[in-house]
Amino acid sequence: MRLLIATDAWHPQVNGVVRSLEHMAAAGRQLGFETVFLTHQDFASVPLPGYPEIRLSYATKAKVARRWAGLNPTHVHIATEGTVGYATRRYCLAHGRPFTTSYHTRFPEYLAARAPVPESWSYAWLRRFHGASSGTMVSTPSLERDLSARGFTNLLRWTRGVDTELFRPQASDALAGLPRPIFLFVGRLAVEKNLGAFLDLSLPGTKVVVGDGPDRARLAGIDPNARFLGTQTGAELAAIYAAADVFVFPSLTDTFGIVLLEALASGLPVAAYPVTGPLDVVGGTGAGVLDADLRAAALAALEIPRERCREEALRYTWAESARQFYRNIEVAHASGPPRQRRDPRVATGTVEPVRPA
Repeated sequence: MRLLIATDAWHPQVNGVVRSLEHMAAAGRQLGFETVFLTHQDFASVPLPGYPEIRLSYATKAKVARRWAGLNPTHVHIATEGTVGYATRRYCLAHGRPFTTSYHTRFPEYLAARAPVPESWSYAWLRRFHGASSGTMVSTPSLERDLSARGFTNLLRWTRGVDTELFRPQASDALAGLPRPIFLFVGRLAVEKNLGAFLDLSLPGTKVVVGDGPDRARLAGIDPNARFLGTQTGAELAAIYAAADVFVFPSLTDTFGIVLLEALASGLPVAAYPVTGPLDVVGGTGAGVLDADLRAAALAALEIPRERCREEALRYTWAESARQFYRNIEVAHASGPPRQRRDPRVATGTVEPVRPA
């Protein structure tokens, strides 16, 4: 079987969507799938203003058709709602090909933070986009409930994983010399991450920010004592996690937050708001503190044993994530072309498991 994944999120972007898709492709071979990608690299593209690492592709249904013949997929998954995803969707609908989609990003909230576009308009467009699929994958129970209340249907669960060999408790001098305690953030430096809420906090010790993005200059001016380390990956990033004391996650709009798992796997307790993502990953686990008062959460998280954090992260593996992903693909595609679904498990969104065992 050959799975085509159409995605606008791809290298050189460094984010959870790209990492998740890379892991799915790697695991697919063991589950009987050969995975091929259709990305902005297959079309002419231009950088998105303010986000040069994000490419806007000149993808069309006709251009997808020309690529299709060489790829010859048996299954199709559309990972994003950008130009590549939209053109692939149009091709599939025109040719009666079933496809699945996934909901990674709260674009209505992101767009509303930048422009006077009502969230209801954006959600209406997203309902139409995903409504034509045989199933839409979501990462958490709270996101499923939220989207279901907004009229989305055929929702399937697909959790995420973490590399617990790379991200682990370890002796690290990556942040040596900084006053303790060290409060860490890792992610894109953009308005939707709500990073100002973290930098505005009056906290002891040092705030460390890892990542880059269009908001870096403004954010750097909020707290002159915060340390901005730029984009870090691999062993260097793992060493930074291990050297910190608390991971602070101020986002109000992330649908999951793979960085939460990376922090926990490194033995780093989490402080966050009680919203989608943190509620599902951290809520009720004892591995973090969720509070509308982010400062109180950050200080309280200092008391959490690092062993508890690691224990929780071990529940999430990329192998289990891939098992869910490919099972969803098979079940949804078995339902037939878009709008001709027959499998009640897809129609009711009851494909399991819900969470890792």
